[in-house]
Amino acid sequence: MRCIIGINPEERCHQQDVVINVTMECDVPDACITDHIANTVNYKTVNKEIIKMVGESNFNLIETLAEKIAAICLAHEKVFGVQVMVDKPGALRFADSVAVEITRS
Repeated sequence: MRCIIGINPEERCHQQDVVINVTMECDVPDACITDHIANTVNYKTVNKEIIKMVGESNFNLIETLAEKIAAICLAHEKVFGVQVMVDKPGALRFADSVAVEITRS
């Protein structure tokens, strides 16, 4: 995904790539029995919400972005925990990327 992210003036002018990984803890026993999407978290819906927020975001810190993504996930009734990793490729010289990972419940 691409968004405005960073604290330096040159980072505030153009969207940059971020790689986001989300692991949600869900209580979905009915889905396991019925094999029906209505009884679980619709990951496509969550993904669309995350993509929309990230694309419109304008944060200084990847930590803030991760927190907002966690809030989107936790807003879904069946989600009781979430782990979010935001990775910013090429953010530092001599490093492939920098990342932050948060866990919320």
